[in-house]
Amino acid sequence: MTDATTPTVYEWAGGMPAFERLTEAFYKRVRADDLLAPIFAHMPPDHPKHVAIWLAEVFGGPAEYTAHHGGYPHMLGKHKDVGITEEQRFRWVTLIALAANDAELPADPEFRSAFLAYIEWGTRLALANSQPGAQSPPEAPVPHWGWGEAPPYHG
Repeated sequence: MTDATTPTVYEWAGGMPAFERLTEAFYKRVRADDLLAPIFAHMPPDHPKHVAIWLAEVFGGPAEYTAHHGGYPHMLGKHKDVGITEEQRFRWVTLIALAANDAELPADPEFRSAFLAYIEWGTRLALANSQPGAQSPPEAPVPHWGWGEAPPYHG
């Protein structure tokens, strides 16, 4: 159970600097990966920063992605018709887990459990929403992930 004295996952991770280290380490791995590099071959230089802002908001940080980057509809649009495969999804999960080590995110089981639970949940949604013809909800809030609970979605 969380209360006002329990830090958010964002705070526990180390705030925005931790998520920026994470996404820089992650995309360094992606660029060198035969399976994922082609998907991200044309990503703009600020892509890792935008993903850091998304993850920060998801884990209880400032709502900057919603306020300045288009929120959920924008993220959904980035995946539309990409046709992510299960192999690519799993590699994404694997590389971000390794990048969490590279970025020296907390290694305690509670943090890693919350972090990887969201990564699993989010990448499975991205896989489903990326399929050609997917009927994704056009509007939803950025998910807010905490210590051990999946956010409810009421569409």
